[in-house]
Amino acid sequence: MFRELTDVEMKSTKGGEIITIAVVMAVLATAIVAVIVYRLFMSREGTATIPGGFKFTWDD
Repeated sequence: MFRELTDVEMKSTKGGEIITIAVVMAVLATAIVAVIVYRLFMSREGTATIPGGFKFTWDD
């Protein structure tokens, strides 16, 4: 299953994939929140329920 890496294999190993995935996920989460906030502020009336039981209603 597992084997010990040689010195050459250890030196050629590069990291950074996790950072890239984290950045992509953060950008996607920010974009989703931006769209939701935009739709909330630009709509004349509506409701929103946030986890935790918070409910918001706005009317024109």
